[in-house]
Amino acid sequence: MSRTARLFQLMQALRSGPPPHTSAALAQDLGVSPRTIHRDIDALRGLGAVIDGEAGFGFTLIEDATLPPLGFTDDELEALVLGLREAELIGDPDLSHAASQALRKLQGRLPPRQSHRLTHAVLTATRFDRPEPPTIPVATLRAATWDELAVTFGYTDMHGAQTQRTVYPLSIVYMDRSSVLIAWCLLRADVRVFRLDRMRDLVVTSNSFRPRRVPMLRDALAQIRAQPA
Repeated sequence: MSRTARLFQLMQALRSGPPPHTSAALAQDLGVSPRTIHRDIDALRGLGAVIDGEAGFGFTLIEDATLPPLGFTDDELEALVLGLREAELIGDPDLSHAASQALRKLQGRLPPRQSHRLTHAVLTATRFDRPEPPTIPVATLRAATWDELAVTFGYTDMHGAQTQRTVYPLSIVYMDRSSVLIAWCLLRADVRVFRLDRMRDLVVTSNSFRPRRVPMLRDALAQIRAQPA
């Protein structure tokens, strides 16, 4: 791991969880020695981060030079908590973990009163029926969608018929009982919706459809909305 990457990961660790962070715990998280952690803390201080504490007592991130101060109304904060809790429940494993991490980082950047409100938020989310788990690495599919690269995969429809598809991925939608991909299907030459739990053997190709994703998605959504209920 490069030193730059290590410093970034150390800053992420300092933002997460309740302080103070001991050098031993930080060293274990990053896979380095406590001595390296001490040197890296000094480097972050030199870059403008205000970090309280010292070896033997733990470290607390007081001010992060890389992040601007956050300001939310109480209602905005409740909305953020509700949205992130929902993402924890219905997102694929990577997205669910990211939502949990975002909540921890948010709490570390808020004033004490609002940090307390986040911890004991009035609103939360729960699901008794969660979407079926995806059978492909959804993080890979998200990356391909952002990069506007065609993907191939095997697909089993509701009748059990199996086909091989090549599509331009446009958007991933998390619904009540399933999560789906909206895509332009090259086999059908039309917009199609694919359930993530019926896809298999996802492969990202080098076939780029940049910069057409946004207009294609706009047209796809209009087509879907125009269909009879």
